[in-house]
Amino acid sequence: MENSNDQTLSAAEIATIKSMVANVGAYADAGNFESLETLFNDEVRVDYTSLAGGEPELKSANSLMSDWANVLPGFDATRHEVSNITVFAEEAWIVATADVVASHFLEAECWLVKGSYRYLFAVSEGRWKIFATTLNLEQQSGNAAIVQQAISNASENPVSYLTRQQTRSVVRRFLQSLEEKDLDLLASVWADDAVQDMPYSPEAVLPRRVHGKDKICALYENWPNTTGKANFTSNLVFYPMLDPETVFVEFTGDVEVIATGLSYQQNYGCLFNVVNGKIKLYREYFDPIEFVRAFGLKS
Repeated sequence: MENSNDQTLSAAEIATIKSMVANVGAYADAGNFESLETLFNDEVRVDYTSLAGGEPELKSANSLMSDWANVLPGFDATRHEVSNITVFAEEAWIVATADVVASHFLEAECWLVKGSYRYLFAVSEGRWKIFATTLNLEQQSGNAAIVQQAISNASENPVSYLTRQQTRSVVRRFLQSLEEKDLDLLASVWADDAVQDMPYSPEAVLPRRVHGKDKICALYENWPNTTGKANFTSNLVFYPMLDPETVFVEFTGDVEVIATGLSYQQNYGCLFNVVNGKIKLYREYFDPIEFVRAFGLKS
């Protein structure tokens, strides 16, 4: 984080911050949680205690978006009217405040929340980010009980943001199962009719296409006995696609091979299709020459 308290903000920086504040409500109303997430730091302090009680929380931006995506789309419509945005320096932060009237509509009911927001901004990796958000409630009216129905509605028809998070989570669990040599975890991620496709596999030692969960799991039965320390998640990059159940993933592999005493270092490009929380298709692209070398195989 780069502190900005000791510098005078330019007109362009003030405009950027004001636009970000306005876009918090606009993106939320549009259900655009992917864009909304980009406004926040990876870790953000959230204080909604004036509305919901409890204590302020330190959350990941991803977790915060998931919280909102599990509620807001369940309303027929929401409208965040943001006004009087002010930007100023305070101690180590740039602060933005704004008045808000948030209307939540469901069937013939409306729940209205009126108050103000206080945001803490700083520059992170060259971009302005929100590091903290606080709602100061002034009043609310209407039927707050419709929130529970909205949560139920949202769970019955998850938005694409949540589906993408589930897809990523399943991919991570698969790779972690290899790192941890956990064959039960590995088995849990596959659909019964899953397909593992490895177009560049040296077919003499590793089949290029395997159909069915049982056959795929059988390929990994000796993994705990043939490998030592393994790392597949340190350099994991997800590339979302139009279909939220499909994602292209790049990652590196660094594995100790017990039989040869060599290190298997690989760059992977993989396509995953995850349906209802299970991998239906895993298509992996890798360098077969490095695979044969490290495991002492004959292709």
